[in-house]
Amino acid sequence: IIDDLLTNEVTPIVTLYHFDLPQALEDQGGWLSEAIIESFDKYAQFCFSTFGDRVKLWITINEANVLSMMAYDLGIFPPGVPHCGTGGYQAAHNLIKAHARSWHSYNSLFRKEQKGMVSISLFATWLEPADPNSVSDQEAAKRAITFHLDFFAKPIFIDGDYPEVVKSQIASMSQKQGYLSSRLPEFTEEEKKMIKGTADFFAVQYYTTRLIKYQENKKGELGILQDVEIEFFPDPSWKNVDWIYVVPWGVRKLLKYIKDTYNNPVIYITENGFPQSDPAPLDDTHRWEYFRQTFQELLKGTI
Repeated sequence: IIDDLLTNEVTPIVTLYHFDLPQALEDQGGWLSEAIIESFDKYAQFCFSTFGDRVKLWITINEANVLSMMAYDLGIFPPGVPHCGTGGYQAAHNLIKAHARSWHSYNSLFRKEQKGMVSISLFATWLEPADPNSVSDQEAAKRAITFHLDFFAKPIFIDGDYPEVVKSQIASMSQKQGYLSSRLPEFTEEEKKMIKGTADFFAVQYYTTRLIKYQENKKGELGILQDVEIEFFPDPSWKNVDWIYVVPWGVRKLLKYIKDTYNNPVIYITENGFPQSDPAPLDDTHRWEYFRQTFQELLKGTI
């Protein structure tokens, strides 16, 4: 596939891991176990060694922020092992460290000869306050973006550690729930140094936007959404197919946020699109209108 792409002048961007962990590794604890960091690094080195002469753009882990929450907190995605309020954070901790280890392996062992770049892809729905005049909704939307995107991006792109609002919010909620310490694991100082700066470009996957409303966790329920204290929903006026609502201005706001927050990095939109119901009609007006409006937003002078 790689050779055929290059023959046809298509630049391959290869993702090492996309939600498909071998069962043998899952039986050892999967992403909840620190042992997976070493396994992932060895696998990454094998791929760099085998394909790196032709592949110059690498994604270590696809949508690590979605995987950690959907697979290990809610248990909706495979392997479907819900640990509400704890599993998502533990998986995220190991995903970040595995990514960083493999980036360093590329940097020290392969970069000089292969001259490629390595990053991690993050899913990002743009999150807008439901009531733009409500301070609580504005703060909830900012907090939601921090948990959703910055949770992974800040350690990797900025300073090796989680955002302060994430740490304080989870610690406060954990204390109210009777935990002796925060449910969010901590990075050691050595790990922070290892994680910081381990991405050569910003890979983001955008499809849609949601409105955010503040919702206090009065009952002290466990879960990532409960820690953020929000509810989210689409504007009923937005057109949609399934969960994807057409909100082209969302991608412009998202890219501006990344540009401003992460020191104007090189950004690749590594996933984007619009579904069609089966059977797909030949006159796929919704799809081409989605792309037309999306490109218009991308081409606006000020992102």
